Amino acid sequence: MKFAIDAFGGDNAPEAVIRGSIDAMQLNDDFSIIFTGDESAIYALLNNYEYDKSRVEVVHAPDIITCEDQPTLAVRRKKESSIVKALHLVADGKADCFISAGSTGAVLAGATLIVHRIPGVKRPALAPVLPTLKGPMMLIDCGANVDCTPEYLLQFAYMGSAYMSGVLGIERPRVGLINNGTEEGKGNALTKEAYSLLKAAKGINFVGNCEARELMSGDYDVIVCDGFVGNAVLKTLEGAVASIMTMLKTEIKSSKRASVGAMLSKNAFKALKTRMDYTEYGGAPLLGINGGIIINRTIIRTEHVIAYFTAFSGFTNFIGTILVGITKVKTEIATVGVINNRVDLCLTIDKNEKLSRTAFLQTRYFGKFCNFIVVGFQIITIRIIANYFAGTVCKCGGGIKFPI
Repeated sequence: MKFAIDAFGGDNAPEAVIRGSIDAMQLNDDFSIIFTGDESAIYALLNNYEYDKSRVEVVHAPDIITCEDQPTLAVRRKKESSIVKALHLVADGKADCFISAGSTGAVLAGATLIVHRIPGVKRPALAPVLPTLKGPMMLIDCGANVDCTPEYLLQFAYMGSAYMSGVLGIERPRVGLINNGTEEGKGNALTKEAYSLLKAAKGINFVGNCEARELMSGDYDVIVCDGFVGNAVLKTLEGAVASIMTMLKTEIKSSKRASVGAMLSKNAFKALKTRMDYTEYGGAPLLGINGGIIINRTIIRTEHVIAYFTAFSGFTNFIGTILVGITKVKTEIATVGVINNRVDLCLTIDKNEKLSRTAFLQTRYFGKFCNFIVVGFQIITIRIIANYFAGTVCKCGGGIKFPI
């Protein structure tokens, strides 16, 4: 299996990316790497390591897309960038999976424009796998789509279920919908309609609403939400874990007794830190794209690069089954008829879309009608006031007249 690696993506790129990739190669013989980026800089760093040169290629890409660049414009204009070059490798079948810690927006835009979506998928979704009390859990979507329709959430549920089943081997993954209560009638218009679609869907194991406090309980294998909520949840979890660790260190250092107790519990604390460290789970797969795309916000240490490979290679039969999971997504979506409108569920979705479109048009024309009424009322009011003052002035003997 071949990985295309954005060598210049991340805070400490390209040093951390290349070092971590070479270290990962020493741990796993089942994949090869194609680095994209400035050729001279990459080879200068590779010369510092001993590695199997038959498993490493370099594709020259002199441009870099930064986080300050507008994603879509950057993808269209910087065709020689490391992100765009790597995405073309996946699109052309020269690489099986693309990994980047660079601009998330550019990777999302480029994956859609270059690699393209799986036929029938309306929106790709970021889906990190997170630790819980009972095992891994997928949170989908985490930022790719801040505005969603109920149909998008339904597709997220199918893709997440297919991935957890095909890649992690979980039979009938339990799907939950993030909401402000567990009752069916809870939530806003989006979650209420999404609940109805998820409940009616036959291809997923929907177990109901999930309150935020139950996210880490392990009672759900896939948790569905729009990208705005998912991103807020993800960053809240990251911040909460970091804060707890900081407070724990402060309390340990507060007294000698606490320090001695910490020394005795050192292994337990280390295991807890590893279990709760989101970087140990590698990046987030971008589901819905017709190829393997793994995204992370940043690469701070070499160990994070190794996590990309070790996390995904540990799923089943090393890293190769990532593509099995992506194929499973395509199969599941086709099975339930998101591609084929012969399934009743799709007819319901199409009907909802038409109703939503009709409601939008009604709202727009109703708004124009209201504006017309308001303007007309203002004109009439001005005329009444003008006539009043005109009559008053005339009664006083003035010579002022209004042309009304």
